[in-house]
Amino acid sequence: MTTRLSRDDLARRIAADIPEGAYVNLGIGAPTLVANFLPADEEIILHTENGLLGMGPAPESGHVDPDLINAGKQAVTALAGAAYFHHADSFAMMRGGHLDVCVLGAFQVSQTGDLANWSTGAPGAIPAVGGAMDLAIGAKDVYVMTDLLTKDGGSKLVASCTYPLTGVGCVSRVYTDHAIFDVTAEGFAVRELFGDNTVDELRSLTGLDLIDATADAAASAEGTQS
Repeated sequence: MTTRLSRDDLARRIAADIPEGAYVNLGIGAPTLVANFLPADEEIILHTENGLLGMGPAPESGHVDPDLINAGKQAVTALAGAAYFHHADSFAMMRGGHLDVCVLGAFQVSQTGDLANWSTGAPGAIPAVGGAMDLAIGAKDVYVMTDLLTKDGGSKLVASCTYPLTGVGCVSRVYTDHAIFDVTAEGFAVRELFGDNTVDELRSLTGLDLIDATADAAASAEGTQS
């Protein structure tokens, strides 16, 4: 059985890839966990679309401020120097290309970088896309955090999306519990494997002709460290 990364470990891995000084939006759901693993000695500015810049990690038990929430209505903290602003100003930041990175969940990501993350078309689904489309198109880099497989064992990485789209050609990288994938002009490239997963196993799970870029990514990481 292949090894899968936990949600917390995956959030920690994503946090390690966010550069110091970046302005970042963390989407509703699992992506909010990334805030808890950002290095305390680096300045990374978190933005939430309901009007806060300088968001901190989740509050400790007993220290919840009911007036401080993120877009998913979860309690958050505000760091020193945080700013509050109108919802419309927040969306202007998103649409104006002022965010360096956003981390979003997904139902499907296509090999050309299309994102479907707001509806599967099932009865009772969320009736609107919300701010995800603004984030997907406005951020300079769009990272997706998701399980590789659905509960039924289907792949969330697909040749083309069958669910309603959030954005077209917008995804830069996909972080899954099995591996990390870059979106390239030639399709998905496996950047990093977790546990005992192999590229051939991922090809079987996804049904896609994945590019093996693990050696290149490892060499690049070693060059950066030296």
